[in-house]
Amino acid sequence: MAEVVLSHVNKAFGVTQASRDVSLTVPDGAFVVLLGPSGAGKTTLLRLISGLDKPDSGQITIGGQDVARLTPAERNVAMVFQQYSLYPHLTVRQNLEFPLKSPVLRTPQPEIEAKVAKVAEVLRIGHKLDNKATNLSGGEMQRVSIGRALVRNPSIYLMDEPLSSLDAKLRADLRIELKHIQADLGATILYVTHDQIEAMTLATHVGVLDHGELVQFGTPREIYEAPRTLAVAQRLGQPRINALPAGLFPDAPSGAATIALRPEHILLGEGREARVTRVERLGDQTRLHLRYEGHDLVTVADPHSRLESGDTIAMRPHNPLYFDQNGARIAQKG
Repeated sequence: MAEVVLSHVNKAFGVTQASRDVSLTVPDGAFVVLLGPSGAGKTTLLRLISGLDKPDSGQITIGGQDVARLTPAERNVAMVFQQYSLYPHLTVRQNLEFPLKSPVLRTPQPEIEAKVAKVAEVLRIGHKLDNKATNLSGGEMQRVSIGRALVRNPSIYLMDEPLSSLDAKLRADLRIELKHIQADLGATILYVTHDQIEAMTLATHVGVLDHGELVQFGTPREIYEAPRTLAVAQRLGQPRINALPAGLFPDAPSGAATIALRPEHILLGEGREARVTRVERLGDQTRLHLRYEGHDLVTVADPHSRLESGDTIAMRPHNPLYFDQNGARIAQKG
């Protein structure tokens, strides 16, 4: 594995600036997730690192080596895509062996067999090794696709929304497996997603992208608790953070345009009255949809709460976040 460093990287496609002065370090052995909506520039960064695209300016190093003149094969990266990208006429075993049989790697056959057996066991597809790829389920095909990358020993694994086409249960199962695999292998992974749950559960570090810019980079907890902008605050958290006019509540700092309240930052049972508009009972918690001064907000209550739609309840902010009219975070005293 190796550290990957991007320094002031820019890439445009026509008038669209896909990467804008991006500087980013993917530490050796880290699981870095790039989070952002479609068009934020996530996939572009993967393609630039892999060598499938070339930056207009800036530098990319892998393991301390400038890779500008290296082909994708010479960069020793492994990519996993959203689509399965398997060879349908080959068996699972043959699909897993294929990368190891390239002229670049020249892996001895006994080593190929050992690596395939190990990866198949880790991904729980050992009993499918002699099946054709066309006879697999969607989840099994994605496991094989991930396995094709894992059999190698690349500098970095680049994963472009590999779980997004799977159903919810398979996504949850594979998230757990990917995290275990990364920890066991000590692998360096750069993973692209628009799914905040994947970012929070998988990442050692999260990079939030917006219109080609890296707007914040840190641990999932840092991004969640101390977002630099309102846009970053809105990328993480379920239910989504409540953004309201700062003047709705007292004690807003000078220059504040927006008060942002995560569900756990709303204290119930004291303060000003709000009307309950909807109650969602989810078993481990109850979500309350409130209406206050013409604005909607969501908070969480005790799972045994007896509140119903139409009730009123007192509530007040606790440790809110404030942002100015441009969406920049305003520091609070104390």
